[in-house]
This record gives sequence, structure tokens and C-alpha cells, in this order.
Amino acid sequence: MILYLLLDIFIAFVLDFFIGYPKWMPHPVKFIEWLGKNIENIMRNIINASSAEKVNALGEDVVRNTKRLYRNERVAGTAFIIIMAGVVVTVVAGILKLSLLVHPILFHVINVYFTYSAFALKTVATEGYKVFDALKERDIFKARNMLAAAVGRKTENLDEKEIIKGSVESMAESMADRVISPIFYAFLASFFGLGATVVYVYKTINILDQVVGYKNDTYKNFGWATAKLDDIVNYIPARLAGILIVFGALITGKEYKNSYSIMIRDRKKHVSPNTGYPEAAVAGALGIRLGTEVQYLGDIVEKPAIGDDVNELDIKAISQTITLMYIAAGSTLLLMGVLGLLAFLLTSYVF
Repeated sequence: MILYLLLDIFIAFVLDFFIGYPKWMPHPVKFIEWLGKNIENIMRNIINASSAEKVNALGEDVVRNTKRLYRNERVAGTAFIIIMAGVVVTVVAGILKLSLLVHPILFHVINVYFTYSAFALKTVATEGYKVFDALKERDIFKARNMLAAAVGRKTENLDEKEIIKGSVESMAESMADRVISPIFYAFLASFFGLGATVVYVYKTINILDQVVGYKNDTYKNFGWATAKLDDIVNYIPARLAGILIVFGALITGKEYKNSYSIMIRDRKKHVSPNTGYPEAAVAGALGIRLGTEVQYLGDIVEKPAIGDDVNELDIKAISQTITLMYIAAGSTLLLMGVLGLLAFLLTSYVF
């Protein structure tokens, strides 16, 4: 069973590598986002009802108990991610179970589909190339729009270097949570004879972190559990991504020693406990500085500087980051595939 599941992962990776996920096909992520928004609305209503406190017997005035509100938001946010993960597990595992009852081949076809849809190597690379192509054409307006579509933030005030920096930072972050992590969890599931269910549990956590994991007044408490859980599940893949970026720098003739040293030096400068690893490794490999002053939503936002300003920041940094990402993804596939094969041989020998 393990060998077939490993084969499913390789097929899914090849599909993602060459064609990506077609835009015209419905994506399971859309269902997760839709369901998440509806469950969040239900949770918000519960929070509002449980946090209200009548001031007098006539109930003429209602005030919010701030401390109670924050506590209720955290409780509701914790219940939110548990419910969402439970629903996704039930749906994906149920579909896979039913397909297995029909025929093993159908099971593997659906398992490949779910795994393939969870991978995003081609998607992230395409997002980066769109920005690259726009800058190559000297179309700053288009480049800003392409970056905004990828990062989900307003970018109308960014100049060319800030666009390049934003694109590299976005891809470095995505390298861990959208590329390496799904591959990692797909193989982890196969070690235990499981299918794509585990991948979609991870995918659910990561998607919802992008929806409710903000540190603003609306989500700092409600999204607390989701954000912490996302940090936990990305802990190993982010560090693996950093190491494999260093390896990619070695393979491509970049500054691999500098990539490693900058990763070790600057990995904790990022606000995220995980993103600093791939971001610092990329910055070191390319000899560029990320972070510092950037403009978001019309305001100057200070971000800790990651990397050294050795090379001039130009559009080549985008294509070079994509190359490092492909090597890191392929290396993860081969590394985890070997470990999966060893797990199969070990279990076959023991049992």
C-alpha cells in the first residue's frame, strides 16, 4: 500500500510541475474558504451573544466586557479550527473510503487529484513570472497588480525595487508553506499508509491562517489558535526549506556558504518563527537585502533587514528565486521518497 501511495505523490508532483492547477477547474480550497467564512459568522454570533452583559434589570443598556470578549474570541477561534479540520477530514477521508470500496484504482485516481490540488509549485512560479514579465516590459502598473494578486495586499505605491523585493519575499514564504509543506505531509501520510487526508488537514490550517491569522483587532484573538497551529505544522518544513535552498544555491553556483550563514544569522529577525528560514536563505544565496522600509496601504512599514546588500536588486532575483524553489521542491520529493521507500522496506522486513 505504501508503494502505491508514494507513486500517487510522484504522479501528483509531475502534474503540478508541468501543468499546475487549471483555473477553470473548481478547487477544493474554494470550498474550505467558503465553509470557513460561514462557520466564522456563526462563531461571531455566538461570541456577540455570550459577551453581552446587561447593566440593569430592565436591560436598557448593553456593554461589552472586554476581558470576557477576548476570552470568548479565543475559545471560539479554537473551536473554529477544530471544526474546520474535522469537517475536511470527514469529507476527504469519506470520499477516499467510498472510492476504495468501489475500486482501488478509483481510490488512487482521487488520491492523486487531492494531492495534486494541494501542491502549488507551478502556481507560485507563475505568480513570480507574471511580475518578472511585467517588469521586463517596464510596466510598473501591471507589475504592481500582479504582485497584489499574489500577496493579497495593496501595492500601488511600490517602486520597481520594492516590487522585486516583495515578489522574492512572497515566493520565499510560499516556498515553505505552499510548496515544501504539502510535499512533506503527503509523504508523512504515506509512511502510515494514509492518503491525501493528512495533506488537506495541513492545507486547511494554512489556508485559514491566511484568512483569520492576522494580528489586527478583528482577528488577533479569534485567529490566535489557527496562527499558532500554522506555526507548529510549518516548523519542520520551513527549516527543511531553508536547508534545501542552501543546497539549491550550491547546485546553481550561487553563494551557498553565504546562504547558510545568513540563514543562521537572520532567521529569527522575521516576525514569523518559520518564514525567516527560507527568506534569509534566499537573501544569502542571491546576495540581496530583504525587509527594511516598504510601503503597504500607503504607509511606510519597517521590516527587519534580512541579508546583506551585496548585489544590486534587479528582476533576475525573481527568476533566480524560482529556480531555487524548483530545486528545493524536487529535493524534498527525492528525500522524502527515499525515506518512504526505506519505511516500506523496513515494515516489509519486520512484518
